[in-house]
Amino acid sequence: MKVLRAQCAGACYGVQRALDAAFKANEGHDQVFTWGALIHNPQVVEELEREGIEVARSMDQLPEGSTVIVRSHGVPPSVMRALEGAGASVVDATCPYVARAQKAAARLAREGCRVIIVGEAGHPEVEGIAAFAAEAGGKADVVGSPGDVPAGLYDPIGVVVQTTQRRENLDAVLEQLKAQGLEPRVMDTICAATAERQASAAQVAAEADAMVVIGGRNSSNTTRLAEICAAAAPRTYHVESAAELDPAWFADCATVGVTAGASTPESQIHAVEQALQEL
Repeated sequence: MKVLRAQCAGACYGVQRALDAAFKANEGHDQVFTWGALIHNPQVVEELEREGIEVARSMDQLPEGSTVIVRSHGVPPSVMRALEGAGASVVDATCPYVARAQKAAARLAREGCRVIIVGEAGHPEVEGIAAFAAEAGGKADVVGSPGDVPAGLYDPIGVVVQTTQRRENLDAVLEQLKAQGLEPRVMDTICAATAERQASAAQVAAEADAMVVIGGRNSSNTTRLAEICAAAAPRTYHVESAAELDPAWFADCATVGVTAGASTPESQIHAVEQALQEL
């Protein structure tokens, strides 16, 4: 059985930057925490905990003088102020692409736009972007699909996008806004690495008999990769580790494609590839 890896797969710059920041902070400090899960990869979070880097979700968990790493998804401005006010040493590991989306939302709000955030309600990145718009005095609506676009909107409308969204979804939401007679001002904040991974995954899925998508089930970008692959290769399997692979999935397969989400380190991809080659 031939194993094909997507050309663009695995940990992106923002994720690697956050991981490097965490390990570096841990070298010189005894009490290191991440504010929420640093990235959406349970195995990596467990590895960090084994290294002594704990996950904090409330200020009460932070001893005075501790080091706190802000996760790659970013946080609302109020959380950043609270961390600094609690006397913590803050390491901001917000992905630069996420920070760009935060700034874009704030700018649109300051300029009087009602902000539409194309993304997943409840996702920490989206919550942070919405908070930046609110901090700038604006109102923000989270829209997951064209059907979520509120009625009664009026210009000026500004649009920002969760960095891991599919471009097709952004385009569909924009069409819906225009169908309501609106002229949205669009800040295209989709991460370039996300778009590259999605295109690369689709290409491999079109050639493979089955696809394996590696990454946390709580990872939105990995979930989207699985959706994209399933459209071309119905036998698509989303796994978090090589231990989940079932040989029965690949019966009669000549070629299996492999891709991985932006929060998936090389070690996890290699383990899955090796397990597939041994089937």
